[in-house]
Amino acid sequence: MQNAKDSFYMALRSRLAAINPGRTILLRGTVRPGILVEEAEATFAQLPTDVFVVRWLGLALDMDLALPMAAEECEILYQTCGTQSFGGLDRGRCLSAMDEELKSMLQPFFTPKLSYTATPPAAMLTNVFWDEPALASAVVQRDQLSRSAKVTVYSYQEQGE
Repeated sequence: MQNAKDSFYMALRSRLAAINPGRTILLRGTVRPGILVEEAEATFAQLPTDVFVVRWLGLALDMDLALPMAAEECEILYQTCGTQSFGGLDRGRCLSAMDEELKSMLQPFFTPKLSYTATPPAAMLTNVFWDEPALASAVVQRDQLSRSAKVTVYSYQEQGE
């Protein structure tokens, strides 16, 4: 499932860069699109704001198909305090903007599966696909608004995976 997870993340990352090039994060001295995979980064004392955080939750397999299919639940978390220029009073608008970015990043609901074990990544035989996001209600915590969205990501397990 690692190839599917990597392909899903890289698709979202490239789509975010096209949708909102200004949404970035500085990680390990490099500025990159404002999305990260929680399990691939050092632990955070607190999740970063104005960034999408991908969290992988659980895996299921269906072995009764011609190729086994894996389904992994993904949670995408994001939060904002608004902007300094508006004293944070625009945090609702900022969260709504992130909602729209997330919906746009997830469409279309598929991407080619690639193996990122080599450079450049090697194309595999199948696609990675996912369902529509289920957005949770916004959560208010002091000056911060946050939301999570859950998506199930599917992938056929190819030979050698």
